[in-house]
Amino acid sequence: MPVVRTSEGSVHEIHGTRFVSYAAPRTGSKELCAWRGEIPAGTKAPAHTVSREEVFHLLTGELLITLDGHTERVTAGDTVIINAGAAFAVENPTDRTATSWVTTSVGLTAELADGTRITPPWAN
Repeated sequence: MPVVRTSEGSVHEIHGTRFVSYAAPRTGSKELCAWRGEIPAGTKAPAHTVSREEVFHLLTGELLITLDGHTERVTAGDTVIINAGAAFAVENPTDRTATSWVTTSVGLTAELADGTRITPPWAN
């Protein structure tokens, strides 16, 4: 039975956010990826367009989530469904770190507004 212990999460950082990957091909998952995101106070991540659907569940804190130009305030316990092809941005306007749990399918890529393509290791 594949069990990934909390201490075995693979840590990645980009754009001021920490991603701790638990489910990915490197840990035995064939179809899905899942990670915890830690979004520090004051973080404003750049908008990006995702290639695959993501399910973003906020565990703690409060964030401003922008999807295709529409901004919503989300709080702990809220879930945001980000469809493939959607432009997505996250901002933490508070003074506390927010944590999220995100799931997607293996192979996710993201494209920044300037055309830079990212293949995040926590989703591949």
